[in-house]
Amino acid sequence: MARLSQELQDYFFKEDRGPTVNLAQVLAIAKEKIFGIVLVILSLPSALPLPAPGYSTPFGVLIFLVAIQLIAGRQQLWLPLSWQSKTIKTSKAQGIVKAGVPWLKRLEAIAHPRLPFVCQSRLGRVLMGITIGSMAISMMIPIPGTNTLPAMTIFITGFGLQEDDGLITGAGMIFSVLIGVLMVSVIYVFFNGGITMIDIIKDWLKMQLGGA
Repeated sequence: MARLSQELQDYFFKEDRGPTVNLAQVLAIAKEKIFGIVLVILSLPSALPLPAPGYSTPFGVLIFLVAIQLIAGRQQLWLPLSWQSKTIKTSKAQGIVKAGVPWLKRLEAIAHPRLPFVCQSRLGRVLMGITIGSMAISMMIPIPGTNTLPAMTIFITGFGLQEDDGLITGAGMIFSVLIGVLMVSVIYVFFNGGITMIDIIKDWLKMQLGGA
């Protein structure tokens, strides 16, 4: 199987496409690497530093569904047919792919199969599902600043999974935990204003250290 960047370029730029494409057509690229590639494709629009209004919430829902299946240990991915049939303008999809391929190529340059227990073991996939699911929930929340960074962690984790690269997947999972703390702080500030969760943690540490 060709690298994902080449597969996407061939699909959207070398083959004749109609005015719209649907998710099922794009997912035909995935083949045996469907879990990782689905995560990459669904997170890419929100992970890019480009405006992608309307994608984060529905794609977050789908990513959460993928995460649940990772936790459950499913080997075959299931997505609702109604969602697979949803269309997007081909020109818009081409713009997303064009912006995302350079990032894919950078990752592909350093990616190779390693640390297989991260991507293949039951525990690894459960932890992956938990971190991806938490980031998907953040993507679904309609608060500014809670979409891009979580989508980036899902993109990195999914990319590592489809390359069977446990190091990259593990890095994405660790990044998810760090971003999760940040997102909790952002959401806390949004609803309460003023002090952030980071400030609360700092105050707690000062108390534990004797008010230093």
